[in-house]
Amino acid sequence: MVSADTARTILGIIVFRILFVMFCFAGNVISFFLFASPLPTFVKIYKKMAVEEFKPDPYIATAMNCMLWIFYGLPMVHPDSILVVTINSIGLAMELIYLSIFFLYAPNKGRAKVIGWVALEILFLGVVAACTLTLRKTHAQRSDLVGILCVIFGVLMYASPLTVMRKVIKTKSVKYIPFYLSLANFLNGVIWVTYALIRFDLYILIGNGLGALSGAIQLILYACYFKSTPKDDDENGVVEPSELQLSGGNGPARPAV
Repeated sequence: MVSADTARTILGIIVFRILFVMFCFAGNVISFFLFASPLPTFVKIYKKMAVEEFKPDPYIATAMNCMLWIFYGLPMVHPDSILVVTINSIGLAMELIYLSIFFLYAPNKGRAKVIGWVALEILFLGVVAACTLTLRKTHAQRSDLVGILCVIFGVLMYASPLTVMRKVIKTKSVKYIPFYLSLANFLNGVIWVTYALIRFDLYILIGNGLGALSGAIQLILYACYFKSTPKDDDENGVVEPSELQLSGGNGPARPAV
């Protein structure tokens, strides 16, 4: 007969696993919406059949971030990371769709930029994969190498909103901060930080910790300058999500997991 302590332990494990799966599902849902945040931009491009002043840089950078995290989550690099692979695969597919639409309506110079950078990213990923699989023999060694690269690219991505934050402080206007995107970015970072703490994954922790911090700072700035923002600015200011935050983290960098 099973003792009461054993039964409680088994029940605790089952409940923990259920909550963990639900928690990770919520993280993937938020990450998906972060990846989907540029959709209004590309609907606008499609309707006008022109890219106007929009730039492909955020989507090129996010595609690279997703590719690195997908490679990080593969069994030969970091086993048991299916959530990392799935959400970043979805993110990569969406970024490629965005880039395809941009390519379709961009002038020749813009098209050349997209082709050049995507080709360079694929080449870079190939070099990283070759070096990782041939020069690193254990999962720990491979995870360290790819994880460090993921963190480096994550830092570069999360540094992108700094110029917007500086503009908010200078103008005392929050028209440059899309509130819901900042909130989603913060929640996404918190969820994946918790996931990283449970799984003890340092690289996911660092990447999404930066994301949570970035989102928190944006929300604090929004709270500080919301009242001082002229109503005209609040109603007429148009800010593209990609200007503030790249996809991703690991849930995604907006990710990555």
